[in-house]
Amino acid sequence: MRARSSGSLVTRTYMCGIWALFGMATHTSVHSNSSFTKIWHRGPDAWRIEYNRQVKNCCVGFHRLEIVDSLYGMQPMKIHAYPHLMLLCNGELYNCLRLKEEFGFQYETKCDVECILHLYAAGGIEHCTKNLDGVFAFCLIDTKKRRVYLARDPFGVRPLFRLHSELGVLGAASEAKALIDLAKELSEDAWKLGPFPPGCFEEYEISADGSTRVIQKTAYYNIGDKPQFRPLIPYGDLQPSDVHGNIRKLLTAAVKKRLMADRRIGCLLSGGLDSSLVAALLVQLAKEVNLPYKIQSFAIGMGESPDILAARQVAKHIGTEHHEVSFTPDDVKEVLDKVIYHLETPDITTIRASVGMYLLSKYILEKTDTTVIFSGEGADELAQGYIYFRNAPSSEAAHKESLRLLKDIYLFDGLRADRTTAAHSLELRVPFLDLQFTSYYLGLDPKSRQPQNGIEKHLLRSAFDGTDLLPSSILWRHKEAFSDGVTSVKKPLYGIIQDMIESKVSDSCLEKAASKYPHCTPKTKESLYYRDVFEKTFPKQSHFMPYYWMPRWVEVDDPSARFISHYAAK
Repeated sequence: MRARSSGSLVTRTYMCGIWALFGMATHTSVHSNSSFTKIWHRGPDAWRIEYNRQVKNCCVGFHRLEIVDSLYGMQPMKIHAYPHLMLLCNGELYNCLRLKEEFGFQYETKCDVECILHLYAAGGIEHCTKNLDGVFAFCLIDTKKRRVYLARDPFGVRPLFRLHSELGVLGAASEAKALIDLAKELSEDAWKLGPFPPGCFEEYEISADGSTRVIQKTAYYNIGDKPQFRPLIPYGDLQPSDVHGNIRKLLTAAVKKRLMADRRIGCLLSGGLDSSLVAALLVQLAKEVNLPYKIQSFAIGMGESPDILAARQVAKHIGTEHHEVSFTPDDVKEVLDKVIYHLETPDITTIRASVGMYLLSKYILEKTDTTVIFSGEGADELAQGYIYFRNAPSSEAAHKESLRLLKDIYLFDGLRADRTTAAHSLELRVPFLDLQFTSYYLGLDPKSRQPQNGIEKHLLRSAFDGTDLLPSSILWRHKEAFSDGVTSVKKPLYGIIQDMIESKVSDSCLEKAASKYPHCTPKTKESLYYRDVFEKTFPKQSHFMPYYWMPRWVEVDDPSARFISHYAAK
């Protein structure tokens, strides 16, 4: 996409799907199993499969969401300066122009991901990853050194799965569904398929027959560390005595750097603090850069649900073109299995929370011309927004829990946000997971980041208090159980789902669940149904989910916040 930055135009890669396979008879695998096509939804407008002549049994593929300046956005990317390098990347790199100025790179294209090739050529893979400000998952092939590199952004905003076997077959793809059938072809060859860890890169050596072996696995970033790249806001511009001002400045910059698109921009709006802050800043900044359209906002609920009412109030205050989507139990029944297929996880709370977002994304695709979607993911993990943080035994324990949640967000809320939107070919942007913003926020006094007087995210709320960015009732609105704000207290969404599943799972099946599924054993009919649906597509791959998401420091058997004693939603 063309970015409005420093007066220059940059073609953004946009949402896409990447796929690569090494050391396997690719010509039969690709076409017989259609593995590559299983992620077409990530880029339905154009695709390319390419066989590398310099590496035997090497095949790469790319699905692309068509954009303006389409000539420059197709991959795999190769440039004249480094003809031995080939790149597949799903990402957005916000500092591509700053890197050009800092290092004197001479770009051959207008595509932001070209900077990866220049950084790697200048200083190697670690130098490359540490200098990227953005979200990305990439596969870089160096035919001269006979190396393959896989890398992923620090929070795993962009998805990446890796398949590797003992005999050297290596596969990489945006989603596991594009690799699972290939894994089955490996027969008795020991293999492992799973999500690639965020904030890491891996290096593989390519042998003469195209098979690979691991050279190194390295974590290049630890959550909370100050990033190495030159930030958009110089650290000297932050005032130690004005924490609230710094929070406002950095979050605003995080939204602004993501305001780069020729396709129409919109935002998800639940009426909660996180999505409302992002939406309000988005509208404010869109006016500053004179976007030629009104920002569209999208809310979903059953009837006059809490989220629908709150979102309506926010939309009126900030002046969006607001859309309200109503759904029914029949809609939930229709999409539930599809949601599990796209999520690639049997986690209970992730599936519950994904239903509304999936239906809303479907509406955006079918009924509007918005393609770029801003959302509020990351704020609960970063700013201690979950209700159970009130029970933290100490500020240090709460800080460690924030780090744990952020480290694993790619398995839960980050996964939900990406897959539900990507399933409908939408591009997701999450400002709360901006590296400069998160490193600053996590570096503040741990006590100041805890809930105050029974109010979660008190510091974040306080930073915007008195600015009129949002109505006070929204800025200080209580925390909703994520999947339940779309329905009502009388009949929460999980209750609707459990009623649907009751007749589909027998008592005897539940009794046998422990022997059938020893890892993360389902304890309820709801969780057993999710697991059974998951296993149909991803048999014996439950390790994608290392544990069920559950609140800490409370004794509950269900992940819903409604089961915590001080839940205050009405």
